Amino acid sequence: MHPIVNIAIRAARNAGNTIVRSLHHVDTISVSEKSQNDFVTEVDHRAEQEIIQTIRRAYPHHAILAEESGQQDGSEVEWIIDPLDGTTNFLHNFPHFAVSIGVRVKGRLEHGVIYDPLRNEIFSGTRGEGAQMNDRRMRISKRNSLGGALLGTGFPFREDQDFELYVQTLRVMMKDTAGVRRPGSAALDLAYVAAGRLDGFWEFGLKPWDCAAGALLILEAGGAVSDFGGGQDYMDSGNVVAGNLRIHQEMLDRLKSVVPVSQQR
Repeated sequence: MHPIVNIAIRAARNAGNTIVRSLHHVDTISVSEKSQNDFVTEVDHRAEQEIIQTIRRAYPHHAILAEESGQQDGSEVEWIIDPLDGTTNFLHNFPHFAVSIGVRVKGRLEHGVIYDPLRNEIFSGTRGEGAQMNDRRMRISKRNSLGGALLGTGFPFREDQDFELYVQTLRVMMKDTAGVRRPGSAALDLAYVAAGRLDGFWEFGLKPWDCAAGALLILEAGGAVSDFGGGQDYMDSGNVVAGNLRIHQEMLDRLKSVVPVSQQR
């Protein structure tokens, strides 16, 4: 395992321990609202600091992009951190949230770790070396069409998001499938695509820390990740579609039938 991945796993576990300990007194946790329905807690901040401190001990000069504390400049190696993806779930004791850590080198995703502290599942990968879940190799779903597929997504929850457009995508995606799930943690949903638990995933408006690690895992598990136009601007636009090669293409075709060209990237 690459040394950076080892440090990422250690950082994710440290953050996960902080999160799980806090579950016993969620009702006393300080909560603020960054924007409508977008919450941050003292636990997010503490978990993020655990991650950053772990990284800094090993790599003091690396750059960091973290959801809560923002950008810290450094070398050409950049850590992209979501300390608690699924904060709303956490606040409601809904057991679906994760720590997500991606690493870019010279602007290219190279490593990814997603940790589910409740199930003690570590999803990890390095470019060119494959992806694992708790040291077992992960492979993308082998389903060859959307017929009978199980898809993941995320509903718009901010005022600036186009809910009506999302409903149109939901309508075309649900056709012939086994169903659509919206558990509430994009990072963990993407890890589930890499592990073959979901056949595909799409969402509008994600942030880099939501999708960096998951995208790398899917690619290393044999899948495809793109924006809605099939390009590679998903880290900037936040519009993400993922699955195995056949599912990914079929999802793209359906998305292109309803999403205006101006919003496909």
